[in-house]
Amino acid sequence: MKIHSKDFRVRPGEKAKLSEWPTVVKPFYKSKDGYQRLLGEHIEALNSLQQLHYASNRFALLLIFQGMDAAGKDGAIRHVMSGVNPQGCQVSSFKQPSAEELEHDFLWRTTCRLPERGQIGIFNRSYYEEVLIVRVHPELLRSQGLSEESHGEKTFWEERYRSIVNLESHLFRNGTRTVKVFLHLSQEEQRKRFLDRIDEPDKNWKFSLSDIHERKFWPHYMKAYEACLSATSTHHAPWYVVPADDKENARLIVSQIVLDTLSELKMAYPKPDAKRRRELTSIRKLLTKQR
Repeated sequence: MKIHSKDFRVRPGEKAKLSEWPTVVKPFYKSKDGYQRLLGEHIEALNSLQQLHYASNRFALLLIFQGMDAAGKDGAIRHVMSGVNPQGCQVSSFKQPSAEELEHDFLWRTTCRLPERGQIGIFNRSYYEEVLIVRVHPELLRSQGLSEESHGEKTFWEERYRSIVNLESHLFRNGTRTVKVFLHLSQEEQRKRFLDRIDEPDKNWKFSLSDIHERKFWPHYMKAYEACLSATSTHHAPWYVVPADDKENARLIVSQIVLDTLSELKMAYPKPDAKRRRELTSIRKLLTKQR
């Protein structure tokens, strides 16, 4: 069964209602072996496209991963990008802002990590935290040096959405293609994964009491995500809602999204000009004589 990445895209102007988006869909694989084979095919194709992307040096690709705790962001990044040349890819994780980062506007710390042309940049969480966790916990705004009057206004979040959309529009005009993935996890599946993290010693480090505390705010997070997806999914920087209860299926969908995005770019290996061809011919003659 073919994966159509557009089936998971939030259309521009669409009001996203997460209750209408499934957290699990029919698997695109029939067995574990089938999953490994299909993912392997995706990774091989992605490796070829990444080499072309690096050589053409025309575009930059920014992949943003968002989701609730235990949604599988780390695993998706690790498995999907396993075949990519590390020289052409950089992963950045964004957690609690540092004191220095809080002295700047909310887009500053992520802007410093944007990929250059020919590169793939991956954000594990991103500037979207500023309209997600900060919206659920507006008390965090006090540390950002903003007046309480400003973030108490009804337009505050709409202005942040506008800043994000303007940034992504600017990036698009300058050659950066932005793809945003929301790993849509159910609350019940999160509970199961948290139990696994407790029961399996090698996963204990992934779990903290704060994770349980945040579960209390699940409905608030869903509303924040709905508002965010609705306001910031555009033609030039779309959001994809990926069902995440089945980790393997989610990875196949994510890899297909990345493949489709790269395939749509107009890329080609650089063609040598006359001067370069003469240089290569001269070098070839020298190497031939060295036999």
